[in-house]
Amino acid sequence: MSFFAIFCALLLEQVRPLARDNAIHGWLRAWVRWSSDNFDAGKSLHGWTSWALAVLLPTVVALAVYWMLAQGIGWPAAVLWNVVVLYGTLGFRQFSHHFTEIRNALEAGDELQAREHLAAWQRVDASELPRREIVRHVIEYSVLAAHRHVFGVLAWFAVLAALGLGPAGAVFYRMAEFVSRYWRYRANPQNQPASAALQQVAGVAWTVVDWLPARATALGFAIVGSFEDAIDSWRHHSQQFPSDNDGVILAATSGAVNVRLGGEALKAKPVGNALQPFEAGLQPPQDSASTPGREPELAHLRSVVGLVWRTVVLCLGLLALLTLARLLG
Repeated sequence: MSFFAIFCALLLEQVRPLARDNAIHGWLRAWVRWSSDNFDAGKSLHGWTSWALAVLLPTVVALAVYWMLAQGIGWPAAVLWNVVVLYGTLGFRQFSHHFTEIRNALEAGDELQAREHLAAWQRVDASELPRREIVRHVIEYSVLAAHRHVFGVLAWFAVLAALGLGPAGAVFYRMAEFVSRYWRYRANPQNQPASAALQQVAGVAWTVVDWLPARATALGFAIVGSFEDAIDSWRHHSQQFPSDNDGVILAATSGAVNVRLGGEALKAKPVGNALQPFEAGLQPPQDSASTPGREPELAHLRSVVGLVWRTVVLCLGLLALLTLARLLG
């Protein structure tokens, strides 16, 4: 029933998206903060203990509720629980309003407002960006956000759900991504900062967790875009980006829609004496070499939107076929 749960969750998220400061995310932030405050003592072993507690316990809770509902009430209740969990873990509306605001400003010719929206989204200094660089950064941030909020969640959910583990994969993926970002951007001076060992543990774990989903997303972009160009860019240019997993996605995107990505990174804005807030971005800004392709222009934003939605349809179509085959079998 994975297809029905994903379809319902995406539809519900489009109709009524979660608010930015919702109770679920607030509770998870408090839980992750408590885990690090109480178990992070600066050693690698303590880091893995904090990570396991912060990531695995919510995963086990989601799985336990799924099993209890399936055994006690039946599969309709279990499917409903899948929808609830997916509603809280995936969705375009968690970031798409930033993309829409910047695109609308560019279409109206208001580059100043577009820079302000980009700076507010990623907490970066975008005051001197030319138009094509605004477009480039929006494409890069948006495709990575789509991967982390949608495609990566779908990949882990679908695999573990097929093994009878319900929504455990969705919770596991989102928590692994969340802690790697949160502990890197601990900015509140009133809280004990995360140690270097804990940040390293979270980063290593996230790289492993995201390895296969990143390549699945890149393959999806290649299938629905320009396949040969996407694969060629993936093979020859993914290592130009600072993060291997992100580089695969950005390189495939570059080839799929024939756009130049990579180059000088935007610099993070300091917030008081603290680091950039964890909500702001995906990874610390780092420079990279540029991929081949056309200079970024406004039309590429529409191409990227089409690329992402075609990939969503591809994923849902594959899940629908697998669901049908299982029902008929």
